Amino acid sequence: MTGDHQTLALVLFSVFVAVTLAITTWVSRDRHGSAEEFYAGGRLFSPMENGFAIAGDYMSAASFLGISGLIALYGYDGMLYSVGFLVAWLVVLLLVAELVRNCGRFTLADVVAARMAERPVRIAAGTSSVAVSVLYLVAQMVGAGSLVALLLGGTGEAARTWTVIGVGALMVIYVSLGGMRATTWIQIVKAVLLMAGTVALTVLVLVRFHGDVNSLLSTAAERSGHGSAFLGPGLRYGGDWTARLDFISLGLALVLGTAGLPHILSRFYTVPTARAARRSVVWSIGLIGGFYLMTIVLGFGAAALIGSAEVRASSASGNTAVPLLALDLGGGAGSTGGTVLFAVVAAVAFATILAVVAGITLASSASVAHDLYASLRRPGRRQYGEVAVARVAAAVIGAVAIGLGLLASDLNVAFLVGLAFAVAASANLPVLLYSLFWRRFTTRGAVWSVYGGLVPAVLLVLLSPVVSGSPESLFPGVDFQLFPLQNPGVVSIPLGFLAGWLGTVTSPEPPDEARHAETEVRALTGAGAV
Repeated sequence: MTGDHQTLALVLFSVFVAVTLAITTWVSRDRHGSAEEFYAGGRLFSPMENGFAIAGDYMSAASFLGISGLIALYGYDGMLYSVGFLVAWLVVLLLVAELVRNCGRFTLADVVAARMAERPVRIAAGTSSVAVSVLYLVAQMVGAGSLVALLLGGTGEAARTWTVIGVGALMVIYVSLGGMRATTWIQIVKAVLLMAGTVALTVLVLVRFHGDVNSLLSTAAERSGHGSAFLGPGLRYGGDWTARLDFISLGLALVLGTAGLPHILSRFYTVPTARAARRSVVWSIGLIGGFYLMTIVLGFGAAALIGSAEVRASSASGNTAVPLLALDLGGGAGSTGGTVLFAVVAAVAFATILAVVAGITLASSASVAHDLYASLRRPGRRQYGEVAVARVAAAVIGAVAIGLGLLASDLNVAFLVGLAFAVAASANLPVLLYSLFWRRFTTRGAVWSVYGGLVPAVLLVLLSPVVSGSPESLFPGVDFQLFPLQNPGVVSIPLGFLAGWLGTVTSPEPPDEARHAETEVRALTGAGAV
């Protein structure tokens, strides 16, 4: 990229970082340091504010950069991500939003522990929440690295490394100083910026083709190198049986995983009532639905105007399709319009990454402090406050995410998020649904359900082509691949449900009917909710 691109984009990056740090500083001055303030922002947000913040949390780098890139490379098959991410919100709205708000205080473990023995349940749920969060964070770090590598002409490996480190440091500052209130306002600002940028690009793509969607699709197919196959299923997931099974596995993970994401569940606690939580989800569905429809236009627009081969040449995983599209729509390389539009899109994408990593880091540090530390600390030892532990945990989780983000720098960000969704659907969703709806569910069932989904999901990812055995793997030079699928959901999600059932029916403890009845009344009516 030219010096103009770099300068303007870096100025816009700096402006967003300065604004968000100002928000964090402003919010931290009014904070009184309680756990409710740090984890839930004092439960003071309106449904509209929380709906925008949920959308900001959910519309990540995977959505803006990754999905559009996959559509640009694989056409119809790339659209699965858009459809899956959107349909998943119906599961959240119908099954968990209100009930989770009524039953818990800050984390997923609160919901399960309401009717179980607290210590083992909190340790299990806290562990799985941290695992899901770290996987999700890695995807955002990879997106940041890809963006800056493109900005610097693909030559700045050191710049990519320092960018990932810088994003990690900023997210620790946001979480440590501002807690949930600062994180929420950063997400609201980012959601507005992202929607505005996406609408502008979508309109420009449609104007370029005079509003003729058929012309857009036919041009995309022509320039993709695959012809009409680009517009039909099977380009990525239609080969042998493993590709088709991967398709089913990914679909299951996307549709079921959202309801188990810790940073999404924690957002329901930032509003005062369950009704407000439900209305928040309605707001977010409207924003997210519009956004994912537009990513389809952007993906096919990148294929039509840039060409799949050029997108792949810039980034093998397609993560840079949208910035390249912006450059072309603005007038091409060297033009003032192209420079401005490219810089704006790069800055919006960077803002997206910063906001999402702040939300995920806050949710995972809350799990460490509120669930793991509170359960494992021993009487008689020096005790630290939960909020202080959460701040330290944010720094540690940030360091882990930085390391893994540098390692996974060549993988598609939407694909990486698919893995996080698979782990969430395998470990968190079964225990959540059983706790809310199964009267006989026991502590052993809860613990087995979490580990019975978490361990197979992580193990299958480690033994899959994602990690070794192919040129696109994390470790292409070695081969310890034993599991043929790239996404473990089709195996690990049923195992999570099966383990929960098996643990319950073999449990020596009788189910606590009274606590279940109490939890059921609280979940459905809100009586006694915090």
